[in-house]
Amino acid sequence: MPTTPYNILFLCTGNSARSILAEGLMNQLSEGRFRAFSAGSQPMGRVNPLALETLHKLGCDASGMSSKSWDVFADADAPKMDFVITVCDNAAGEACPYWPGTPMTAHWGFPDPSHVEGDDEARRNAFAKTAQAISHRLRLFLSLPMDKLDQLSLQRELRSIGSA
Repeated sequence: MPTTPYNILFLCTGNSARSILAEGLMNQLSEGRFRAFSAGSQPMGRVNPLALETLHKLGCDASGMSSKSWDVFADADAPKMDFVITVCDNAAGEACPYWPGTPMTAHWGFPDPSHVEGDDEARRNAFAKTAQAISHRLRLFLSLPMDKLDQLSLQRELRSIGSA
């Protein structure tokens, strides 16, 4: 496993909400230890404005974020991923592309906040709640003694965080 920063890819079907939140939060919370990316199997082509608003409220840099296909990260010239995490149930069940470098993988499912109906406050609360849940798992992951765990132990820990 390379020295930091580690590359981590968050996948979802539409790449418009959960994976975007995870990308922004990891880039902020890891303080340079990770470079986070996000993509989707069937990208929406636009980022949900409430995802960007939520990241902004949390002090995360969301500039340049876009909804893109996971194929971008399967190319030979793409950044080599150390970790690939699915954050929605649909993407977890899909056949993923081959990831160069055989990264560690895990599934951390979260409910889709963009499916919440109601007024603006209800929708904003759904995004805030999802961001809080993602932050919790990211903090657990970031607390792992990466330099002291062998690959099998790290893979096990990464997957167990998905049930936290």
